[in-house]
Amino acid sequence: MIDSPLHLVFGGKVNDPRTDDFVNLEELDIIGVYPDYEKAQQAWKGASQAHVDDAMTKYVIVHLNKIINP
Repeated sequence: MIDSPLHLVFGGKVNDPRTDDFVNLEELDIIGVYPDYEKAQQAWKGASQAHVDDAMTKYVIVHLNKIINP
């Protein structure tokens, strides 16, 4: 069992910025896995701000514990 929550940050091109419908799963930009939400949010913010001029690129935070232990 995992003691601390894990968070995955990744992103890529989407068909519609209002959805999570990524265009090419093979070209996802995996930023990393983080031990808490605050660090994941910092990574997400940095990646999102680096691509702010591209409306079709989106980064998300996934709570891995909800997937590992539903």
